Order: sequence, then structure tokens, then C-alpha cells
Amino acid sequence: MARSLESPTSPQPSPPPGAERESEGALALRRAMDMLYWACAIVAGTALVVISLIVPYGVYARYALGSAASWPEPMAILLSVVLTFAGAAMGVRSGIHMRVTVLRDALPRGPQIAIDLFAEALLTLIAGFMVVWGAKLCAATWHQVIAEFPLLSTGVTYLPIPIGGAVTLLFIAERLLIGRPPVREDWRMAPPD
Repeated sequence: MARSLESPTSPQPSPPPGAERESEGALALRRAMDMLYWACAIVAGTALVVISLIVPYGVYARYALGSAASWPEPMAILLSVVLTFAGAAMGVRSGIHMRVTVLRDALPRGPQIAIDLFAEALLTLIAGFMVVWGAKLCAATWHQVIAEFPLLSTGVTYLPIPIGGAVTLLFIAERLLIGRPPVREDWRMAPPD
């Protein structure tokens, strides 16, 4: 009788998270969702940087120059909308959105799955609401202008709502079709070299 070189009690190395083999279609979808996620990160990050630059400029213009500029505050508000909806979609994909799971975590695996599916359904309804009613809001206000930005349509400023909802729906579809994205190791948690 052949004996195994490893004892039954020796620990077996576990595969890294997300190491299970995905089909080509699933891999293509995962790559597309990764690119969409990073596009959202660039848009949200750019909005945050611009907000961080124009708000101090508005304060400087008001108090140091004695002449308040009319555009920094409305621009910061518009960019906050962009930041919010792009960031919210990213939070849904990465699973860092706010949720309370005390009751869910205390239940057995079967009810946990049912609660997770119910939560996905609710999130899908909310994202669908954002797409439908956000698009209607954009259409209703498309020919209006903002006083501080006369060349900018009010409808354009509301576009982050339906776009954020559509991106959120895509991230939900990704989760339901091929599962959550693999958890990437956080470089800040790595041991020092």
C-alpha cells in the first residue's frame, strides 16, 4: 500500500481568492467591469480633486481679493453629484457600501443566501429607479440652463443619476452572473520588505 508523503494532518495550501478558473466569457465580463470600475474611480477622484481646488479658491477670492466669484460653489455642488453617484457605484461593486448584517450573520447559510438575494433585488430596484426617473429628470430639464453656467444644460448636470444607476445595475449583474470580484490584497497590509 502506497503511503502519501504528506501526513493527513499537514495543512494543505489553499488557493488564493478568486483562483478558481473562470470561462472566457466570464473573464471578459470581469475585465470589462474592472475597466468600468476604474473609470468610475478616475471620474470620482478627479471630481474630488477639482472640488478640493475650487472651494479654497472661492474662499480666497471672497476674503483675500474682496470679490466673491459666483461659480465655485455651484461647480462644487455639481461635482459633488458626480462624485456621489460614481463613488456609490464603486462602493456597490467592492462591497464597501453601508449595510447592517448582524441578523443575517447569525442565520444559517440558506437564509443568508435568501437575504443576500433579497438585498440584491432591492438594490436592483433602486438602481432601476435611478435610471428611469433620472433619465426623465434629464429630459424634463434638458433645455433649462444654470444661471452661473449659461452654456450648461440643467439636464446635463443630472446625467450622473441615470448613468450611476446604469453602472450600478451592471455591477449587480456581474455579481449575479459570475460572482463578486476577487478580493485583491491591500498593499498597505503586506509585511514590510
